[in-house]
Amino acid sequence: MYSPLNPIQKSQLYLDLIAARQEAVSGNIANMDTPNYVRKDVEFSQYLNTANSSLETKLSQRLGPSGIMETQEKMLSAEDELALMQKNSILYAMAAKQMTSAINEIKTVINVGQ
Repeated sequence: MYSPLNPIQKSQLYLDLIAARQEAVSGNIANMDTPNYVRKDVEFSQYLNTANSSLETKLSQRLGPSGIMETQEKMLSAEDELALMQKNSILYAMAAKQMTSAINEIKTVINVGQ
């Protein structure tokens, strides 16, 4: 189990999870018409629970267990997959902003120390 120690590691974890979900959703959309294709998804909660923050715990409770997994759904909905892709892009923007903020903090500390 991965346990982030600092904001950059947390941001990296979020970005990795978002990238994995994007890959799963893209595969679902690409295989929409493939017979017997089983939908895949990435759930974030197991990883977010290790972040030791009340916000991450609340998010994890809403998102479910973590990992790339096949779902029991037999039919794929283009609307649902596109909505999930949009939600994923919002999560990406938030994680990228968090990473930028952490890097700017490090730059500030370096500049103050000179």
